[in-house]
Amino acid sequence: MPRPTKLDPDRGNARIRLLEAARDVIREQGFAATSVDALCARAGVTKGAFFHHFPSKEALGVAAAEFWSETTADLFASAPYHDREDPLDRVLGYLDFRREIIAGTPAEFTCLVGTMTQEAYASHPSIREACAASILGHAATLEADIAAAMTRRGFAEEQNAGSLARHTQAVLQGAFILAKATGDPAMAVESVDHLKRYFELLFGRSGRQKEAP
Repeated sequence: MPRPTKLDPDRGNARIRLLEAARDVIREQGFAATSVDALCARAGVTKGAFFHHFPSKEALGVAAAEFWSETTADLFASAPYHDREDPLDRVLGYLDFRREIIAGTPAEFTCLVGTMTQEAYASHPSIREACAASILGHAATLEADIAAAMTRRGFAEEQNAGSLARHTQAVLQGAFILAKATGDPAMAVESVDHLKRYFELLFGRSGRQKEAP
């Protein structure tokens, strides 16, 4: 996932610097504990600059969720798993990629919008909606490959590619919570490994089958 950024006071415009600061600070300490003063200090901007771009902290939260969607979309769009011919291989490659980017501290690899959802789902409906759009929007990018893999392997029509795509995000968000709770990235890696095995079993491709000549 996008890593924390060392901000150069002369780099970029104030709005982008505040969004990058929000991405990093909220993942470090949560939305409620993140003050406007802390965001300004991390971004190297004045409080006046903050309120010029965002009328409130809630507005910043919404914009941060949208910024997260844009930047992570670029990361996943350029990932190498898209080059695989078999749609199931693309889905499994996506899970491999998710595993690979679990590195560093939980603040470095966990999900900004998942973090904000857990805190703000009841108190800040606009942030909840922006986070839902981000999580579900990312899930939707997997649907075409899952549906193609289902068709190729003769799945029943009532089996839903969208539901399975959303399930991947449920597991990933839960994996991030385990990593935060324990301070151990291996907990998240373990969950992704189980998710990959689930897909392999669901689609009739066990580890032994893959190794067979």
